[in-house]
Amino acid sequence: MIRCFALYKETLGTTFPTPEERNDALNKTHKRAAEITLKALEKNGGIYIKLGQHITALTYLLPPEWTDTMIPLQDQCPRSSLEEIDKMFRADLGIGMDDLFEEFELEPVGVASLAQVHIARLKDSGEKVAVKVQHPSLKEFVPIDVKLTKMVFDLMYLVFPEYPLTWLGDEMQNSIFVELDFTKEGENARKTREYFKDFKRETALRIPRVVYSQPRILIMEYVAGARLDNLEYMRQHGIDTSEVSSCLSHIFNNMIFTPGVALHCDPHGGNLAIRHIENSTGNGGHNFEIVLYDHGLYRDIPLQMKRDYSHFWLAVIDNDIPKMKEYAYKFAGIEGEQKFRIFMSAITGRAPDNALNYDIRTRRSEREILDIQFQINSDSKIIEDLMYILSSMPRMVLLILKTNDLTRNLDENLQSHLGPERTFMIMANYCARCVYEEDQELIKEKYQPTGFSIMKSVELVKVWWQYQRRISMLYIYDFVLAIRNARKRILRL
Repeated sequence: MIRCFALYKETLGTTFPTPEERNDALNKTHKRAAEITLKALEKNGGIYIKLGQHITALTYLLPPEWTDTMIPLQDQCPRSSLEEIDKMFRADLGIGMDDLFEEFELEPVGVASLAQVHIARLKDSGEKVAVKVQHPSLKEFVPIDVKLTKMVFDLMYLVFPEYPLTWLGDEMQNSIFVELDFTKEGENARKTREYFKDFKRETALRIPRVVYSQPRILIMEYVAGARLDNLEYMRQHGIDTSEVSSCLSHIFNNMIFTPGVALHCDPHGGNLAIRHIENSTGNGGHNFEIVLYDHGLYRDIPLQMKRDYSHFWLAVIDNDIPKMKEYAYKFAGIEGEQKFRIFMSAITGRAPDNALNYDIRTRRSEREILDIQFQINSDSKIIEDLMYILSSMPRMVLLILKTNDLTRNLDENLQSHLGPERTFMIMANYCARCVYEEDQELIKEKYQPTGFSIMKSVELVKVWWQYQRRISMLYIYDFVLAIRNARKRILRL
């Protein structure tokens, strides 16, 4: 950390002839500091790996030199030995691994910051399973590591008060102990699996069945798949990336905007997979499944926040800037023109002018991404304002932003020929339904003492008509979009 401070102090204290030279020097400093940090995180393991994974998700805040450098931490983490794991089994369950499993593969199929996964076969049933085991050393070191991490962020705030990152330390402190209890992860997986079983046509979602859960041991059915950004796998199996993109959008918009449904807050590339299936009859007509792993980090979004967030996105889609500002304040506490513009850029992943001028449905160009990075690097006030926004907004909004950004990056990697327009239409449907349900509830509360009322019926019909009108427009737009893109594909043949 001291080495990184020194690097930034030297670069930021140097006067450069042009903004371009300053930007180039700062990019090199970002890269060098990120590489130093990566080595330190890999060496210490545990929650430090988790911290690096958080950094990969902060693409709306940190330069690509930081977020890209940390990508290896998604799949490559230090592993625990079988001797350590067997000792943990005996301590937690009173039996060894040989007593429970007929077969147990020595090499883990995945190693993460908090746990690793092995393929095994149960002795009693012969079922092939995935065994997720927590790194045994975490029990002893996590409390110390959490305090140390928070202390580092507090120290950073003392050195660079204009760049507060204490909120990141607070979030890790709040979430890490929840993620370390695999019984909660098992419960989250069961609830989400049960809820989404009726949405196969929209989502093609597969959540592995939980066989057994203990605080440090989780056994689930074995469901393998390729990474969601493996376009070659999809091409070989005839999987339409646009169809995958739509299903992905349905999964997370359903979680975000549907009352009573919790949100999976860690959908990075290592926690999602795609698998080809031969029989699509029981899978909503899809020839693939999207497999969602790692259900340790879920959050229940308050109902009013879901509603305000829905109003916000409908205002964005309608390009109604006064409404955008109203609901950005209501659900995220955003005030002031400059902070509003920065927030719009962060939440949409677009340059402020694109976000505020009805241009968010188009695909981001490489030029636009570079322009955003250049503006952040060349104007320290922008990054200061962004840091202030993130440090002051509700923690739940931060998790929504993180999920938003992760799913947007996943969607961009799919290179759907329908572009981002299709996913915006899907989101708009969920927003419209959420707002419609709120309107119905408010009208019923308003006329509750009077029972039946003509005015109540009139108002209910009015909001129903507004809802039908909006979703009809969305269906028409979606149909036109599909025809337009089908025509483009035919012309390319």
